[in-house]
Amino acid sequence: MTAPENLIIDTPEQIALELPLANIGSRFLAIAFDTILQALAVGAIVSVALVVRFLTSFAEPVGNWVMAVMTLALFAIYAAYFAFFESVWNGQTPGKRLVGLRVIDSSGRPISVYAALVRNILRIVDSIPGIYAVAIITALVTKRNQRLGDLAAGTLVIRERADALAPSAPAEAASARHGAHRLTTADIVVIEGFLRRRVELDSWVRLLSARQIAARMAAKLELGPIDDEERFLEELATEYRSASRYR
Repeated sequence: MTAPENLIIDTPEQIALELPLANIGSRFLAIAFDTILQALAVGAIVSVALVVRFLTSFAEPVGNWVMAVMTLALFAIYAAYFAFFESVWNGQTPGKRLVGLRVIDSSGRPISVYAALVRNILRIVDSIPGIYAVAIITALVTKRNQRLGDLAAGTLVIRERADALAPSAPAEAASARHGAHRLTTADIVVIEGFLRRRVELDSWVRLLSARQIAARMAAKLELGPIDDEERFLEELATEYRSASRYR
């Protein structure tokens, strides 16, 4: 039985993608790193603003503009840091990328800009009283480790498995023919279903699907690791059709 900390997504290709949910510890490490980056950015902006303010001390209007720009920049760092990175980095901030976490929609699709904004607006509540106590309590009592922002935005935080996202090792002594005739019609339906729909899939879902389908087929054919999963699946489909076994 699948552990409750895992999210199962059933794809149209009849492949169940299993995505491990992030725990409180890993999320704390990610936000700690992000907070350090925010603090460094704040320090750099304040230092530059003070220097410019000093150099323009005899031009009061310029000095006022410097302070206004600094205030706006500090607010942006605090309020927009997480939403910005999660929107442009497909659900990741620098801290999440370092720890190996990603925010996704509860359906398994990548997070939208709207969802990123909603979950991070509520970060103000989740961070009360400054140590994310509300977020910790909420994550502990919800089945999918969701804080208030996640519940409102319909998002989840998952851990990305290193073996699922890292490049796989090249196959040893790969043959031009893989023995596709040993596959069943159902196997080819799965392969060709993925190949037809892959352009519609988001990049990381496409990658995970290709890896899992290719691994299943390689195991059936007793092959070694595959270096290009999609090409391998294309070759299997072509080889099977050329043998006139697929109608």
